[in-house]
Amino acid sequence: MIRKDKITKILEAGVQTGADFAELFLENTISNAMRGMSGEIDQVSTNETFGAGIRLISGIDEVYGYTNDVSYESLLKLATDLSKSFNGKPGTVLPLGNERPYTVNVKRRMADVSNDERKEIIQRISKRIKDFDSKIVQGVMSLLESEQVVLIANNRGVYQTDFRPYIRVSLSAVAKDETGMQDSYEGPGARAGFEFLETLDLEAIADEVSEAAIRILGAEKIKPQIMTVVLNNGFGGVIFHEACGHPLEASSVSKGLSPFAGKIGEAVASEVVSAYDDGTIEGAWGGMNTDDEGNAPQKNLLIENGILKGYLIDYRNGKRMNMEPNGSSRRQSYKYSPTSRMNSTYIAAGKSKFEDLIKNTEYGLFAKKLGGGSVNPATGEFNFAVMEGYYIRDGKIAEPVKGAMLIGQGGEILKHVDMVADNLTLSQGMCGAASGSIPVDVGQPAIRVRDMTVGGGGQ
Repeated sequence: MIRKDKITKILEAGVQTGADFAELFLENTISNAMRGMSGEIDQVSTNETFGAGIRLISGIDEVYGYTNDVSYESLLKLATDLSKSFNGKPGTVLPLGNERPYTVNVKRRMADVSNDERKEIIQRISKRIKDFDSKIVQGVMSLLESEQVVLIANNRGVYQTDFRPYIRVSLSAVAKDETGMQDSYEGPGARAGFEFLETLDLEAIADEVSEAAIRILGAEKIKPQIMTVVLNNGFGGVIFHEACGHPLEASSVSKGLSPFAGKIGEAVASEVVSAYDDGTIEGAWGGMNTDDEGNAPQKNLLIENGILKGYLIDYRNGKRMNMEPNGSSRRQSYKYSPTSRMNSTYIAAGKSKFEDLIKNTEYGLFAKKLGGGSVNPATGEFNFAVMEGYYIRDGKIAEPVKGAMLIGQGGEILKHVDMVADNLTLSQGMCGAASGSIPVDVGQPAIRVRDMTVGGGGQ
């Protein structure tokens, strides 16, 4: 890492011609990936991401540059070149402070694990999926690991480092018969070391994805209709993440491109809905010790009993809104300028039992697992595929159904939630936006939504 006195000189070069904010972001990330298909290893890779980015802001105007030459001379030149974008009085650089202490509970780092150990697990589990049933034509297990080290410093006196270990496994099964093909998937992850695998029952997960693929394989296609939908806990929260979470990011709100802009204090959901974005959860896939502007993560209340309470704010967009950043600035790597992003975003647990959501539904759809979809962040309009779904009939989960597509608008869906269970869980995913692809948690307890549009290819 570069000495503090040299970092100060780089920041001074950045503000010499009118910038009021200068930031240096240094990164070194090593990542491993290994995949097994039906008992055979078919992909292995190791990558290193190493470099630095410099960001200058004057008012709300921003310039950004990056390089993988992190020598003092190179970074000083980059800061000087970027500063030529502005023409004003020199800014000030406060003395760099002391970094906040943090702990990282990692028992087995990447270098402590042999490839033979990884291979044995991946081959065994991917073969288990393939051998589960004759209808399973493909079983896959992937293992992704990375260790990211960052340093963030800016002219406001911030000096902060972070060590971010990530690990994620993905298990998938593809089933096939005369009716067609069906896949199923699970992808748990954490901010942890290889010891995370010891917390998972990989055999049980393998059997579940295999069973799910077979169950849905021969299901009938659902007819398009408006119906009550019970969205399962965990990854069911992807709808809130996409259709409501993104419009709550300051990158949209500050420009008036969000349906939630200017609505703090107003009712935007039913009174049984409260929601948070929390970057402080220890070991969470979407958590961290510091955001990518050097701020401490926070547990940000977004919606309380249906009332909009806050947004996710980064420094630059906070200036537009006259609001302080709240630990919500993130980026994929040094090649990206940071902006407001989610961490672990979820609907809070309610007071109902999951069984009551089903029991009190005479007819509806139980969306157990969601798949891909699309969202218009300016309007909150979305459509999401249901990977695993079942009819609800007379208060009981009934026969499986396939081809269901959930269609709606985020703000309207929130108003139609009439029951929230107490079984909150988080699920892991990757979120792409202007500052790249980052690890995030999505989550919720099971929720019941009235009068939801369900698309499908049934007759």
